[in-house]
Amino acid sequence: MGLLPLTYRRPAYVDKNNNSLSDEPSTGQNTISNSPARDSEAGSEKTEPSLRPVNPGSIAGIPTALSFDKIIEGGTCPPCTVRDFMNYLIYVERSAENLQFFLWYRDYMKRFEQAKTWDLALAPEWTPAMEEEAIQKIQKEQAEKARKKPNCKTGDVTVEIFKGTDFEKGSTPVLSSPRGRSTSDLPEGTRMGSNNPFGTPPDTPRGYHQETFSSEYNGSSMATTYRTQASDAFATAGIKPPFTIQPFRKEIDRVIATYIMDDAPRQLNLSDKEQKAVLQALAHTTHPSAFRIIITPIESALRRQAHPNFIRWSICNGNPARVFFARGLGVALILISTMVAIVLALSNAGRGYRALAAIGWVLGTSTLIAAYKGMCVVLHGLHHRHIRPWELFMAEEEDGEEGKAKRSFDSFGSGNSYEDEPWLVRYQQRNVIRKIFDREVWIQEPMLRQIQDTIAVQSMLCAVVLSAILTAIFVAVPGGDLF
Repeated sequence: MGLLPLTYRRPAYVDKNNNSLSDEPSTGQNTISNSPARDSEAGSEKTEPSLRPVNPGSIAGIPTALSFDKIIEGGTCPPCTVRDFMNYLIYVERSAENLQFFLWYRDYMKRFEQAKTWDLALAPEWTPAMEEEAIQKIQKEQAEKARKKPNCKTGDVTVEIFKGTDFEKGSTPVLSSPRGRSTSDLPEGTRMGSNNPFGTPPDTPRGYHQETFSSEYNGSSMATTYRTQASDAFATAGIKPPFTIQPFRKEIDRVIATYIMDDAPRQLNLSDKEQKAVLQALAHTTHPSAFRIIITPIESALRRQAHPNFIRWSICNGNPARVFFARGLGVALILISTMVAIVLALSNAGRGYRALAAIGWVLGTSTLIAAYKGMCVVLHGLHHRHIRPWELFMAEEEDGEEGKAKRSFDSFGSGNSYEDEPWLVRYQQRNVIRKIFDREVWIQEPMLRQIQDTIAVQSMLCAVVLSAILTAIFVAVPGGDLF
C-alpha cells in the first residue's frame, strides 16, 4: 500500500469550547460546538434540512475513505466504524447525544418521506418564514423580560434572588399536607411556626410516610409518560399543546422528553431561543422541517468538530501510559547517544567512531516524534493498537459492555453517563506496567494504517536529518585526546 504525501498533517484538534453553537446562553448540560453561522434569512430558498456533506473534503488531514459520510454509512473498518465513533463521543468527548439525535433524525426523515398515510396532511412543512416569525417573537419576549428586570442595586438584586424561597422576608414556610389536607388537620408540631429556613420540623407522625408514598407512587407512573413530559415542556415554554392525531406525534413526544426538554436524559445543548423555537415548530407540525433550527448546527458540530477529533484520536495506537513510556524512551536514547558522542570526542578515538551515536539519535528522535503524535513505533511495526479501556473487559462482562454498546444506538435510551460502569474502577486499579503492555489488536482499517505509515516515515526522515546535523558537528570537532 502506498503512502500519503510526505507533507500530510493529521487533522488539527478542534476545541469545542472555542466554537460555540450560538451566541446565546445554553440551557443544556452537554456541549454542541463548532457550528458555522446559519442562514436564517426569511427569503432563503432552502426549505428542507439537509443531511448532505457540508463542504466535503475541506477538513485537512481527513482522506475521503475516512470521511464523515463513509463512517455513518458503514463503509469503514475498526477502529473507525460508527460504533467506534459513538464510543469516542461517549467516553472521550462526552457528547454522544449529538450523534444519537442525528442518526434518529436521519432515519426519521426516510420514514416520513416513505409514509403514505392519510394523516400526513395534518403535518405541514415548517417553512423558513414561519421559523423566522417564531424566532422574532421569542426575541421580542426575551427583550421585554430583560427590560422588566430590577435595577442592579444590591437590595433589589437580593430581594429578586430570594423571591419565592424560604429566605424571602416575612415568609412562613409550612410543611405540605398529605393528599391536599389542610395543615390544620396535621398533628400538633408538624407546622413550622417561624420563618427560619434552617429550623428543623418535628418528627413526622406515624403512618404519614406510608400514606403519602402510596399516593405519590401511583401518580408518578402517570407523570413519567412521554406525553406528559412533552406537555410539561410546552407549558414551560408558554406554548399551546399540539394536536395528538398528527402522524408520528407519539415519537415526537419521546424526542422532546429525551433530547429537548430541560433535564432530559440526553439533553442537547440548546440556547433558550433554540429550545423554544423548536418546541414552537413541534407544536405546529411533526414534519422533519420542524427540526431545522437544531439539526443544522448539530450536523455541523459532528462534521467539523467531533469527526476531525475522532480521526485524530484514532491515529494514536497506544494508550496514554504507552505513549508516555515511548516519549521517555526516545528522550533517553537521545541523551545516551549524546553522552556517547561527547565521550568519544574527548577521547583519542578516531573521528569515525563518533558517527556511531547517529544510530541512537535516529532511533530516539523518530520514537520521540512519533510519540508526540500519539504513536508507538513498536506497535506501528506490527500495525497493532492498544485495546481501549472500555473494550478490555468486554469478554468478561459481555452482557454489560455489549448491552451498553447496543443501548447507545437506541434513539430513546437512557443517559450516556458511564461513571458507574464496572470497567472504570477495574482499569484504574491496573498498575502502570500492565497498562504499558496492555492487550493489542490488529488495525483493520487500511486508510488508517496508511496514515500511520506516512507519519512513521515523516518521523524517520526528520530523525535522519537531525541526526546527520549532529553527527557532522561532532565529527568536525577536534578530538580532546584526554584519554
